[in-house]
Amino acid sequence: MPPDLPKDDNLHSPQRRIIELRIEHADLDSLIDGAAEQSPVDELALRRLKKRRLLLRDQIARLEAELDPPEPA
Repeated sequence: MPPDLPKDDNLHSPQRRIIELRIEHADLDSLIDGAAEQSPVDELALRRLKKRRLLLRDQIARLEAELDPPEPA
């Protein structure tokens, strides 16, 4: 029987998720830069990468807002 693994409450924390999303966003930046330099440029693939990057940016902003909500006016 395998030993019990320590429970890591931070494994699924919002902060960790933000870090993971930022890494994925940076990876997409690199892919987009590389795809834009290719000849011929695959416009469809480039649009899909940019759309995914935008979705990630929105997810990051939403999680950050949940962690640090704006103060009421």
